[in-house]
Amino acid sequence: MADVDVLVVGAGPVGLTAAAELRRHGVDCRIVDRLAVPNPYAKAIGVLPRTLEVWDAMGLVRRALDEAVPHLGQLVYIDGKPRPRVELTLPPEIPYPFATLPQYETERLLTEHLAGFGTEVERSTELRSLEMRPHDVEAVLSHADGRIERLHARYVVGCDGAHSLVRKAAGLTFEGDALPEQYMIGDVEVDWELPAGYSMRSVNLDANGEVDDMLVCIPMPGVRRYWLSMLRPRAQAEGDGTSTPDGTALGLGDDQGLDLGQIQAVLDRLSPEVTTASTLRWSSSFRTSHRLVDRYRNERLFVAGDAAHIQPPIGGQGLNTGVQDAHNLAWKLALTVRGLATDDVLESYHSERHPVAQEVVDRTVRHARTVRQAGAGPLNNGADTEMALRRQAQLLVAYSDSPLVQPQAADGTPGAGPAPGDRAPDCRGLLSDLAAYPRRLFDLLRTPRHVLLLFAGSEHASGDGAARLEACAAEAHRAAHGLLDAYLVTAAEVPEDARPVGLRPPRVRDAAGEFRDAYAPRDGEALLIRPDGYLSGRFHPAVPERLTAHLRRTFA
Repeated sequence: MADVDVLVVGAGPVGLTAAAELRRHGVDCRIVDRLAVPNPYAKAIGVLPRTLEVWDAMGLVRRALDEAVPHLGQLVYIDGKPRPRVELTLPPEIPYPFATLPQYETERLLTEHLAGFGTEVERSTELRSLEMRPHDVEAVLSHADGRIERLHARYVVGCDGAHSLVRKAAGLTFEGDALPEQYMIGDVEVDWELPAGYSMRSVNLDANGEVDDMLVCIPMPGVRRYWLSMLRPRAQAEGDGTSTPDGTALGLGDDQGLDLGQIQAVLDRLSPEVTTASTLRWSSSFRTSHRLVDRYRNERLFVAGDAAHIQPPIGGQGLNTGVQDAHNLAWKLALTVRGLATDDVLESYHSERHPVAQEVVDRTVRHARTVRQAGAGPLNNGADTEMALRRQAQLLVAYSDSPLVQPQAADGTPGAGPAPGDRAPDCRGLLSDLAAYPRRLFDLLRTPRHVLLLFAGSEHASGDGAARLEACAAEAHRAAHGLLDAYLVTAAEVPEDARPVGLRPPRVRDAAGEFRDAYAPRDGEALLIRPDGYLSGRFHPAVPERLTAHLRRTFA
């Protein structure tokens, strides 16, 4: 018999997300980390809009918004001359912007959030070995006092970084390569007068028009505090890479840090105005790599975050992809632990997340290979600006090929609005019978359960149409073993008294018309949204048989 349902290895942002989500879903888990105290360095600082949406669903976003600062755009200079700035402005229907937050603050917020579920990180606890058995996994843990513990877990989630022991125990490959460019980074304060909230990219070109010197500065919380990234000159970079015995060349080589004088010299060459650096908190140098596992899972062992993928640190993609790995996996493990999931549920973790990581790795590598081109940048590639921003924000991630997703509307017509597998967008202006203020759709989705939205226009707000939608809600609730919340969403033009107050499912009225604008629902249509905020299916007309048949893809 297992001692715990899930063992999470690694207490970085990804492991903490996995543990917190497992606990929110009611799963018994432990989380261990070999470090005695959390790492105090800024390291990954970019927080993308989709990650803020994930934190909203988790119940963490308010505290994150209090601690983070907005990333408004980027100022660009070539040979000291200003070029058009890049604005990181998303459409108004996107609830959260680009932001920055030091990694140690992200970890602190997640650790405190996890503690709210009664679970603490077990520090100075190192995973020594894993052995898969027919009904569980035996993990050997060593503690700071020298004690050796043999723990039996039903599942193990490896969030233990690029040198993951869980990945090695699972027999997963980690193919990739190192890139030639090397970088220096520093966490400093600078006294310039550049616009607050904007990052800055300044490059000097050589005689061939290639980038010979580069400085990128990204704002962080604090007064004129920035995360600086500098291209190590070719002459210094020769033979100065960081690699490990297993061939994984990457690393933030903490033993190769810079002093304030070296950082000041780069600012003297590349800052668009005279400035002085001070308060050096941390510095490092590193060589970028790209690697990706062949599988996200082997039986009872899973990997997430850097244990599954590493990529050049461009646009904050790594940490955010890892957080969404964990968010995707947790609800599936929870259903499985309860004995309520089909076999496809855990298998879908790989089929959904591996293509996402592959796209992120490929895109960041393409950009890294062009770092010495004057106009290079994640958003300076000639593509449609809004689509490029949405991709950078990870708002275009979709799972249309997942075995858990209905491939098209049940009547065979694709319809408008987000398709099954797409992210479920937020909308405002929803009025309910018991709240005197408008609500957001995300308020209804802040739950560990599936959510069924039944849209009622003039034909389905009362009478036989309303009765059919109510029957759909009842049957779906049974098919999901009670792990489903249903709402009747009535169109703005439907009179408020068209349906008696107090009937089930509860009613919200699309008073502002934003739900109709965002989803383009048809009268009598059902929209099923998963616990991770992605559309599982759209059904028009909504009938119980079609809906319950689809739910059996997920629920045993």
